[in-house]
Amino acid sequence: MTEKEMNRGLKNRHLQLISLGGVIGSGYFLGTGYILEKAGPAAIVSYLLGGAIVLCVMLCLAELAVAEPIAGSFITYARKYINPTWACGVGWTYWITWVSYVPSEMIAAGIIMNNFVPEVSQLWWAIVFCLLVTVINLFQVDKFGESEFWLAIIKIFALMAFAVVGVLIILGIIGDQGYLGTTLLLGSGGFAPNGYWAIIVTMTIILVNFQGTEIIGLAAGECEDPEQSIPVAVRNVSWRIIALYIIPISVLISILPWDKASLEESVFAVALSYYGLDKFAAFFSFVVLTAALSCTNSGLYGTSRALYSLSKIGMAPKSLSRLNKNGMPQNSVIVTIATCWLIILLYSFDTSDMAYTYLLSLSGFTGAVAWISICWSQYNFRRHCEARNSVDRLRYKTPLFPFVTQFGIWTQVICIIIVASEPELRETIYLGLISLIIPMAVYKAGHSHKKWKQSLEKSNW
Repeated sequence: MTEKEMNRGLKNRHLQLISLGGVIGSGYFLGTGYILEKAGPAAIVSYLLGGAIVLCVMLCLAELAVAEPIAGSFITYARKYINPTWACGVGWTYWITWVSYVPSEMIAAGIIMNNFVPEVSQLWWAIVFCLLVTVINLFQVDKFGESEFWLAIIKIFALMAFAVVGVLIILGIIGDQGYLGTTLLLGSGGFAPNGYWAIIVTMTIILVNFQGTEIIGLAAGECEDPEQSIPVAVRNVSWRIIALYIIPISVLISILPWDKASLEESVFAVALSYYGLDKFAAFFSFVVLTAALSCTNSGLYGTSRALYSLSKIGMAPKSLSRLNKNGMPQNSVIVTIATCWLIILLYSFDTSDMAYTYLLSLSGFTGAVAWISICWSQYNFRRHCEARNSVDRLRYKTPLFPFVTQFGIWTQVICIIIVASEPELRETIYLGLISLIIPMAVYKAGHSHKKWKQSLEKSNW
């Protein structure tokens, strides 16, 4: 079965909320605590910068995905417009990152359910959720899209409700604290209590929180009308992500002292409990559960498509590109989920905050590499079109080229360099580089061996 036979069953509304599902996971509700702890109220500047980077990457991806709507898109684009060796490294790094990150979402869901039903261990709950998302991902793609749509709706509703309640707290309508204004925002050491350098250092975690938007590109080969739906999805998702991050977090830092934030529990629940809204805080535990399931669902979808794409271009076993009767890459899904199961067992030996932080930082590095590749591919693609005088034929063009593209590339490069200068997070850069370089080296060695064998066969001796 060829790629053209993949089931194009994803509707425009599915496409928009699948990427939101990957972005708003438990890392958003829990990882935000680490960012506030490190940067204080100035974290809002980090999120604004992260939102600008997201917008640039999505605009670049839209041009590529409309011109060539194929599954596993950004890996194929990197192979075609950058270098096959680089594409292999990026593709496998992306897969490794998500199969490491998805289990952390399952464990987070297991911890929450264990609080509700303590008789069942968090590991067993994680396995149950793992089985659930496996079944969903093996159904027809429209069934997956529908499940992700409703899971994402719950998260969006919860964040909107939090923003409304938070504004009422600030105005003194809820609670007995009176009008808050900017008392907490500018108190306890000011807007940037740990200095403005912390804004840049936390950017790698911010990039993790925004990861998942690129799933729009991975889903391009399975949406009904890519020419119409992808530009609309990119535009809407980019602004919705900024709104769903910037507005709730602006409210959060205005009602919760930054020094009470941590990784131990959702800062949103902590903020609500701080004002006696314990029932609403308990509701947010359920929201974190749906967030974890949604992120797991969309993350598994995206990473299995990445593996499928690697197989299609000869960088993974051919059997992984086989599709089932529903037009789904069944083998890629099974291999991906089996790896997740293994990592869940490994996570059970170390559930410390530092392990979680390292995981987020590693995901930030490898995610940044994927995003840089998207911008880089679009830059080379546009230059290719300019050389052939075919720019006018593009059905969607990245605005303000090449400035948008270069901003997307170099801001992320700078963030990676700065993170590498921080002793606390430097090891994650080393791990990320290893996961990038090893697949590249294996591919290069295998490709060189293949060329040597072909030349030997042509020899007269």
